[in-house]
Amino acid sequence: MTHPFLDLAPLSAARFASIEDGVARLLGTAQDVVITQGEALLPLEGAIRATAGPGTTALNVITGPYGQTFGDWLRDCGATVYDLSVPFHTAVTAEQVRAAFAEHPEIDFVSLVHAEAATGNTNPVAEIGEAVREQGALFYLDAVASIGAEPVLPDAWGVDLCVIGAQKAMGGPAGVSAVSVSERAWARMAANPRAPRRSYLSLLDWKERWIDGGRTTLLHAPAQLEMLALEACVERIEAAGLDAVMARHRRAAAAIRAGVQALGGGLEPYVHKASEAAPVATTLRAPAGVAASDLVARALESDPRLPLAAGGGPLAKEMIRVNHYGPDATPETVEATLTALAAALTTVSGADVDLRTAHDAAAGAWR
Repeated sequence: MTHPFLDLAPLSAARFASIEDGVARLLGTAQDVVITQGEALLPLEGAIRATAGPGTTALNVITGPYGQTFGDWLRDCGATVYDLSVPFHTAVTAEQVRAAFAEHPEIDFVSLVHAEAATGNTNPVAEIGEAVREQGALFYLDAVASIGAEPVLPDAWGVDLCVIGAQKAMGGPAGVSAVSVSERAWARMAANPRAPRRSYLSLLDWKERWIDGGRTTLLHAPAQLEMLALEACVERIEAAGLDAVMARHRRAAAAIRAGVQALGGGLEPYVHKASEAAPVATTLRAPAGVAASDLVARALESDPRLPLAAGGGPLAKEMIRVNHYGPDATPETVEATLTALAAALTTVSGADVDLRTAHDAAAGAWR
């Protein structure tokens, strides 16, 4: 039995390195880029365990569920952790970060999520990066959801560890991910006796056996199909232009937000300020007395392909996520989503909605 995805020739080290170079171009970085062979949780955890230990004092910014996970990993490494939590309907500010530094001047590590697809907010990384540079701390950034939807500039922002995944705004595979690593971060890993070695979590193994060796010998057999998909994904973005891809996501977010506000029926944006709303996905607050999960289930009955989901865990009662990223960042998806939500509101709660005005508002915002 034959298939185009079977019996492929092995992926060469040169091809692997060229895909890494494409990711580096996407990030506009001169730092080392390592493509890790797994979903983004792999480098997210690996980077923390490589650079944090009992001597680390970390500021962990929590604007959604991933920030909570990072704090757990840091504590598990033996680090002293100060959490800076803000309500999930907003973003953290550089002033709040500076205040934390003033209270705890020993902080030498900062972990932050750029865009929280789970809660729909995005954080001002450029301004926060300036504060982190003043502090002299190592800066770790989860840019998995933001890459492709908004600028991600590790060099300009002073990010030492920038983790990305391709499965959201990039419209690529979920089975591989990448991390850019500064010289400061490599030095921190080399000095950390607890940094994973001979482990799937080890970034130092990639540094010493791959990068320092001139990228000629791979550590293990790569996830070939996922690597080829990532290569195609990066080439597609380069052909379209990264600015155009990001603009498409901004328009989708603006259109959904405007359409929902015009629709009525009690549905409203979960993130209060448009300036703090992530372009990768829009979160909505369900009307009082109506479960978000019920609205989503009813909306998906009309079209199961719509990028709708209820919030995770306890947020399932109040939050709806519109995941308008990658191939779903289109006017057609926005229009279909508004139509389905209008029908669900009418059926579930008997709400009075104005779909025509909502479509007009969304179309106006897309322009």
